[in-house]
Amino acid sequence: MPETAKANRGPSAGPANRAALIAAARDVFADAGYSAPLSAVARRAGVGQGSLYRHFPDRVSLAVAVFDENINELEGVSDAPDGTLDDLLDLVIEQALVSKALIDLITADIGDERVEHLGTRVQAVVETILGREKAAGRIRAEIDTTDVMLAVAMLAGVLGWNPIDDRREVARRAWALFHAAFQPR
Repeated sequence: MPETAKANRGPSAGPANRAALIAAARDVFADAGYSAPLSAVARRAGVGQGSLYRHFPDRVSLAVAVFDENINELEGVSDAPDGTLDDLLDLVIEQALVSKALIDLITADIGDERVEHLGTRVQAVVETILGREKAAGRIRAEIDTTDVMLAVAMLAGVLGWNPIDDRREVARRAWALFHAAFQPR
């Protein structure tokens, strides 16, 4: 029996469709990476490709919407007075595949002003937490934001390449290496 077409709800469906597209893109990017077909995003969201392109005219626009939400979560760690580098890395681990896609986006689309603000926001999170860690004596004075950004990128990349069941242990081991490298001597 053929599927019946969904009734067109018109403009009132816009906000719900946009939210569904962002959620679907988060899942699709996590499963298949940043270069996943956008048709898979529309299909998972239960909308047509026309709706996808009305909300997000290109891949970068969609990815920026997804990653803005992720960075909001990271900013929550730096906004918390007791947020630590461990807290930040725990969240990066939770966001591992999407974080890898974020890093892929930031490095692939360098110079795109829509993407630049994402890197700036992540850097601000790291700077805040790094300052707090140094003041508490938990990290060497010469460790800088670039070092931590490199560690985050390495961690997200390694987690993205490992099977989901192995990620927690790989993350624990990688973070132990970073602790050893960053701790005061």
